Amino acid sequence: MAAPASAKSMDFDNTSPVALTPSTSEEGIVAYEGVKTVEATHKVYGKYSKWFLFLGLGLAAYIYSLDGSTTYTYLSYAASAFEDHTLISTIQVAQSIIIAVGKPVIAKVADVTSRGLAYTVVLVFYVVGYIVIASAKSIGTVAGGIILYAIGYTGLQLLTQIIIADITTLKWRGLVSSLISMPFIINAFVGANVSASVIKHAGWRWGYGMFAILIPVSLLPLILTLLWAENKARKLGITPKHKVTAKSLSEQIFDGANRLDVPGLVLIGTCVALILLPLTLSSGAKGGWNNPSMIAMIVIGCILIPFVGLYEFKFAKYPVIPRRFALNRSIVIASIIGALDFASFYLSFTYLYSYILIVKPWSLVNTTYFTQTQTVALTVFGIVAGISMRFMRRYKWILVVGLGIRILGVGLMIHSRGADGSDAELVWTQLLQGIGGGFAAVASQVGAQAAVPHADVAMCTAVVLLITEIGGAIGSGIAGAIWSNIMPGKLAKHLPFLSEEDRATLFGSITQVLAYDRGTPIREGVIAAYSDVMKVMTIVATVLAVVPFILSFLMPNWYLGDKQNAVEDVGLAGERVVDPAPADHERQ
Repeated sequence: MAAPASAKSMDFDNTSPVALTPSTSEEGIVAYEGVKTVEATHKVYGKYSKWFLFLGLGLAAYIYSLDGSTTYTYLSYAASAFEDHTLISTIQVAQSIIIAVGKPVIAKVADVTSRGLAYTVVLVFYVVGYIVIASAKSIGTVAGGIILYAIGYTGLQLLTQIIIADITTLKWRGLVSSLISMPFIINAFVGANVSASVIKHAGWRWGYGMFAILIPVSLLPLILTLLWAENKARKLGITPKHKVTAKSLSEQIFDGANRLDVPGLVLIGTCVALILLPLTLSSGAKGGWNNPSMIAMIVIGCILIPFVGLYEFKFAKYPVIPRRFALNRSIVIASIIGALDFASFYLSFTYLYSYILIVKPWSLVNTTYFTQTQTVALTVFGIVAGISMRFMRRYKWILVVGLGIRILGVGLMIHSRGADGSDAELVWTQLLQGIGGGFAAVASQVGAQAAVPHADVAMCTAVVLLITEIGGAIGSGIAGAIWSNIMPGKLAKHLPFLSEEDRATLFGSITQVLAYDRGTPIREGVIAAYSDVMKVMTIVATVLAVVPFILSFLMPNWYLGDKQNAVEDVGLAGERVVDPAPADHERQ
C-alpha cells in the first residue's frame, strides 16, 4: 500500500488545453489540484493567519456542536405537529442515507477544487435546508428540508476532519480532532436550555430557522481564511498551474460527473435505500411484510451489492471506493467497526428521547441533559484518548478497550430500562457508552488515515464515514421496524380498554401521551409498552456491539510519528521527512 514520495507529485502541463489533469501513480493513486493546493498553503501561513485558521475551525466546530445538541430534539415536535410522530425513523433513515452518500461528493469537490470552495458549497445547502424546514407546511416539506440540510451537515463534519488531517501530523491528530469536539461539552448544557426554551417559548420552527443566520456568521472566518491562503499560494506560483479547458460544456459536465463517480454514488444510494426504507415503511404498507413490494425492495437492494463492487472496482475511472481501499486492512476494519458501532448506537438511541419523556417524570431540560450525557463522555474521553495516543504513539489497544466498555454500557440498558429502573443506573449506561465511544472513535479514524498517502486522506475519511453512516442508517431502520411493528401490539396488550383509533393516536404522537399524568391507567399502559419495545431494541444493540470488539483485535497498529501519514515519508507541506520511528511501524 505504501507509495513513494514521488508518487504524490502532480505535474500540470501548462500547454495542455485540458484543465485539472491530475497525475496518477503506479498504484493508481490520483493527486488532485485541491490536495497539492492545501500542501502549498502550508508555505504561506504565518503566525497570525494560522491562528485565524484555528479560530475558524473552532467557530465551525461550535456551531456544528450547537446544531447537533439542539435540532434533533425538534424533530419529534415537528412530526407531532403534523400528527405523524412514527415517521421520525423514516426521516432519519433518509437523512442518514444522504449524510452517508454525500461525504464522497464533498470529499471529491474538496480534492478536485479546493477546501475553501467545498466549505462554501456546504454553507449554501445548510442555509437553504433550514429555511425550508422552518417554513414547512407539511411533514413532507420538513423531510425535504432535512435532506438539504443533511448535505451541509455532513459536509461540515467531513471537511473539518479533512482540514485537521491536512494540518496535523499523526502524533497530534487524535488530540486535535478530539479537541475540536470540545464545544459538545459546553453545548450539552447550553444546548439543553436552548432547545427547552425554544420549544417552550418560540416553537420548533424558530429552533431550526435561527441556524440559517448562525451558520453563515460562524463559517465565514474559516472560509475567508482558507480562500485567502489558497489565493496567496496561487499568486506566489506554488500551486499547480493549468489553463482554461477547451472542452465543451457538455464534455465538462460529463467529465465532472465522471470524477465525482456519480454512477457509483447513485448505485450505493439506491442499494442502501432499497434495503433500509422497507424496514420502516412496512407497518404502514397494505399487508405489512406480506406486501410483495416490501420484500422486492430488500431483495433488489441486496442483489445490487455485488454490482456496486463490480462497477467500483472494474469500471469506475475515479471510484468512490477504490479497489486499493478494499484491500487495505486498516480501512476495511475501521469501516466495519464504525458501521456496526453506529448501528448499535442508533438502535438504542433513535427513540430514546421519546422514551425518556414518556417513562421518566423528568423536565424537558433534564431529559435533554440525559440524552447529551453520552456526547459529553464521548468528547471528554476522546480527548483522553488523543493525549494517550500522543505519548504512546499507538492506538490499537485504546480501540480495543473502548469497544469493550461500550458493550458494557449497551448491555446495562437491558436491565435499567423501565419506569422503576434506577435513574443512576440509566445515566451510567450513557456514560459508559460515551467513554468507550470516545476511545474507539478517535483511535479508528486515526488508524484508517495513517494507512493511506495524503492524496487519499480525504476520500479515505469519506469512505470510512460513508460506511459508518450506512451502519447508522441500518440501526435507525431496524429501530423503526421494531417500533412500527411491535409497538401497536404492545399498546393493544397493555391498553385493551381503548379503541384501536385511540391507541393509534397515542402511537402517532408523544404530545397526546404526555397529556395523561403519571399514575393514570393510560399513561402507565403506554409506559409498559414503551419498556417492552425498548427491551427488544437494547438486546439487538448489545449483540451488534460484540462484533466490533472482536474485529478490533485484527486492526493494524501503525506508529504515530511526525509524518502526515504512516506509509509515506512526507510532511504536511509534501516535503520529505525521515521519521525516527521503530522498525516495526505496523506492530500488532
